[in-house]
Amino acid sequence: MDNISLDYSKALVEEHELKNIWPYVKTAHDLLHKKAGPGREYTGWLDLTNSIDRDEIKRLKTVSRYIRENTDIFISIGVGGSYLGARACIEALNHNFYNALPGDRRKGPQIYFVGNNLSSSYMLDLLDLLEGKDLAISVISKSGTTMEPALAFRIFRQYMINRYGHEEAKKRIYIITDKSKGILRSLAQREGYTSFTIPEDIGGRYSVLTPVGLLPMAVAGIDIDEILQGALDGAEEYSKDTGENISYKYAALRNILYKRGKYIEILAHYEPNLHYFAEWWKQLFGESEGKDKKGIYPSSVSFTEDLHSLGQLIQDGRRNIFETTINILNPRRDLVIEEDEEDLDGLNYLAGKTIDYVNKKAFEGTLLAHFEGGVPSIVINIPHMKEYYLGKLIYFFEKACAISGYLLGVNPFNQPGVEEYKKNMFRLLGK
Repeated sequence: MDNISLDYSKALVEEHELKNIWPYVKTAHDLLHKKAGPGREYTGWLDLTNSIDRDEIKRLKTVSRYIRENTDIFISIGVGGSYLGARACIEALNHNFYNALPGDRRKGPQIYFVGNNLSSSYMLDLLDLLEGKDLAISVISKSGTTMEPALAFRIFRQYMINRYGHEEAKKRIYIITDKSKGILRSLAQREGYTSFTIPEDIGGRYSVLTPVGLLPMAVAGIDIDEILQGALDGAEEYSKDTGENISYKYAALRNILYKRGKYIEILAHYEPNLHYFAEWWKQLFGESEGKDKKGIYPSSVSFTEDLHSLGQLIQDGRRNIFETTINILNPRRDLVIEEDEEDLDGLNYLAGKTIDYVNKKAFEGTLLAHFEGGVPSIVINIPHMKEYYLGKLIYFFEKACAISGYLLGVNPFNQPGVEEYKKNMFRLLGK
C-alpha cells in the first residue's frame, strides 16, 4: 500500500544534526510512552487500541445513520478542539461545495458550525437558514460552561424546543461531554438526550478521533472505520524511537530549525478544502507548544492563492520562517485542459495536460524558489486525500506534536494561557 512519506531534502538540515538530536528524541519518546512526562494524565489518545470504545462507535454509527435519514440540516456546536477537527475532516474529504449540493448528491444533511465565535450576526444568519428544514443539533463540551458553545447551545436548544416541543426536541438534540460530570452530563441525564463520551484522559485538541470528531464526520457520510484504521496503523508505525519514524523525524527537524532562529512554521497546501485542516493543525501546535515564553508560531497559507499575497514575504522577508507543505499526490478529481482555436491567453502549450499537473508544477516551482531563497522546506506527501490517509495524518501530527513539545521543554497537553483571557472577560461581564 502507498504510504505517507516525509521529504526533507530541502530542509537545510544535515544528517549529523538529526543524529545529534536523536538521543533527546528518545528521551521524549520514553517520557511519553512511559507516562512519565508533564501532562501524562492527558495521553489517552496515545494507545488507540484501548481508547476506542467499539460499542460506543457502533452506537454512534446507528445514531448518525438516523440523523442522515431524518434531517436536512445538522448543526454542530463547539469551539477549539471540539470543532476544528470535525470541520477539518468533513471539508478535506467532501465536495468543496458540499452544503450547496442537492440533497441526492450529498452523503448526509447540510452541516453548519456554531459556538466557535461570539458574533450575533453569525448566529442570526444561521437561524435564517433553518425555516422549513428538519433539524438536529449536537453540542460538544467537557465542562458545558465555555462561553462560546454554552451561549450558542442555550439559543439553539431553545429554538428547538420552541419549534418542536420538548418531546420531539429530545430526539433531535445530541450531547458529547464528560462521562460523569459537568452540566451537560446532568442535562443529558435529566432530559433524556442521546449522549456520547469525551474520554477524561484526552484533551480537546487531541480529541478528533473520539466521538467529538467522529459523530459529525459520520453524519457527513464519512467512513469513520477507515479514519480509525488509518490512525491505528499510524499509532503502530509511529511508535518506534528509531530514525525510520517520520513523525519523530518531523518533530526533530522543527526543533533543529527553531534553535536556529526559525520561529515561524508555515503549513502550506495546494487544495482549498484543506483550509480547516490547517486551522486544526494551528491549534494543535500553537496551544501545545506556546508557553513558558517558548514556541514555534504556527501559521498557514493556501497556495496558489497566497502566492499572490504572502508569497512575497516568504520569498524575500526575514529569514525566521520554515515551511511544511502537505502535498496530495493524487487529486480527488482532475480536469483536462483543451486546446482553444484562438489561443488568446497563450495557454495552448498546456493542451492535453491536466489542472492538477499545472498545480503540481506550481508546487515544485515554489518549493525550489523558497529553497533557493533560504527558506527551509519540509514536504509531507499524501498518496490520496481519503479517510485512511487522513486518519493516519492526524495521528502523525498528534504524535509529532507531543514529541516536539517535550523536546522544547514544555508540557504539550495543558493550556494555562487560555484561561487568562477568560478571567478578564468574565470580570468585565460582571460575573
